Amino acid sequence: MKILDFGSLNLDHFYSVDHIVEPGETEDTLAIETLSGGKGLNQAVAIAKAGLKVQIAGCIGQDGEMLREVCRQYGVDDSLLRTVPGLTGNTVIQLDKNGQNSILLYGGANRAVDRAYVDEVLAQFGEGDYLVLQNEISELPYIIDEAYARGMKIVLNPSPFDDRLGACDMGKVTVFMVNEVEGEQLSGSEDPYRILDAMEEKYPKAHIVLTLGKRGSVYRYRGMTVPQEAFPVEAIDTTGAGDTFTGYFLAGFTAITGEVTKKAIKKVMERASRASAITCTRKGAALAIPTAAEVDASMR
Repeated sequence: MKILDFGSLNLDHFYSVDHIVEPGETEDTLAIETLSGGKGLNQAVAIAKAGLKVQIAGCIGQDGEMLREVCRQYGVDDSLLRTVPGLTGNTVIQLDKNGQNSILLYGGANRAVDRAYVDEVLAQFGEGDYLVLQNEISELPYIIDEAYARGMKIVLNPSPFDDRLGACDMGKVTVFMVNEVEGEQLSGSEDPYRILDAMEEKYPKAHIVLTLGKRGSVYRYRGMTVPQEAFPVEAIDTTGAGDTFTGYFLAGFTAITGEVTKKAIKKVMERASRASAITCTRKGAALAIPTAAEVDASMR
């Protein structure tokens, strides 16, 4: 079994502020810092830090070579990355004194993914391999269709949720990783269990993981429901928390052999929740994700 993360890589520009700026308001920033990011990169780093081998595919601009170095630093195989003309995807992140954030995203090179490149990448994978996707790159519907045709197991984090997802055949998804906002957009309900009911009815073969911030998370598969509490921490920055949860969940989920049981999933959910909590106590995204040893120590 191989794991491929086909996703976005960004340069994240962090602006530390007293509060998130309001429309028409000008506010002095307390500090600025540029770090690596992008949901694709963050989730790949989380998978690697959780102890699994993972390859990342995606496009960076000529200003994005530092992102290759980040991949190598954390053990992510970057051999499938492509450098294209133009700017790397980037974000402008306001980070307030309470650890909450507001994010502007520019797609840049992430929108340079084309079908020829997709074919080149997927030719190296096959039945039983895992494909991790988000909604920050171009050609997502084509990637899903081609991966499914090859027998790959597709993990989708439909973020950001927008009209482009309507072109995706989500019936081909093996695992959904959604937060409460995305869950509402997919189901039309704000209630967590109604979200799960609606998604299970629409995608009966899929494993569904719903993250709820401070309220924890819930797993659903064919009528089996496994809730998991969140672990309270002093949050400094919540930017990479969801990506950390995704990476650690997948590391545990892919290790399950045979039938998926409540006991096995409970263990996976707890570890992912603890990893996510640790990330919130640190600034940044990939940099803030804890190692497997750190997570194991916190669980002891």
